[in-house]
Amino acid sequence: MFDSLFFGTALIALTVVIQTIGLIALAGAIARLARWFRLHLHNSGRVIAMVATVLGLFAIHTVEIWLWGAALVFIRAAPGFADALYLSTAAFSTFGPDMSSIAPGWRLLLALESVNGLLLIGWSIAFLVGASTRHGPFRVGEHF
Repeated sequence: MFDSLFFGTALIALTVVIQTIGLIALAGAIARLARWFRLHLHNSGRVIAMVATVLGLFAIHTVEIWLWGAALVFIRAAPGFADALYLSTAAFSTFGPDMSSIAPGWRLLLALESVNGLLLIGWSIAFLVGASTRHGPFRVGEHF
């Protein structure tokens, strides 16, 4: 149990670092994209900015999910990388993985990943709302 807590806490800390760096980079990239292509001047440009933002968020979450999957393989909690990636994606998205395919001593780790995923996805949604009012099609006072 303590192995899961220790290892899970380390992975949570690492994914928070990835999320923070990823969001800082994404915010800068979207702002530059909007300026270079003058996306803020027309609705289709604002839609492009939102699509780029969502794809960027998916890329950040992909790195985080693959990190958890690689960790499951590293500790031999899953039979192979494909299974580990499925378990990680199901846990991170709070879909809920089939716990029978993970080593019993590491099940708590997937529960920690679920809480981690919930927090990081919530953080991404907050970022997306902010981006939609800065670069996207929605304006404070006009739409909210």
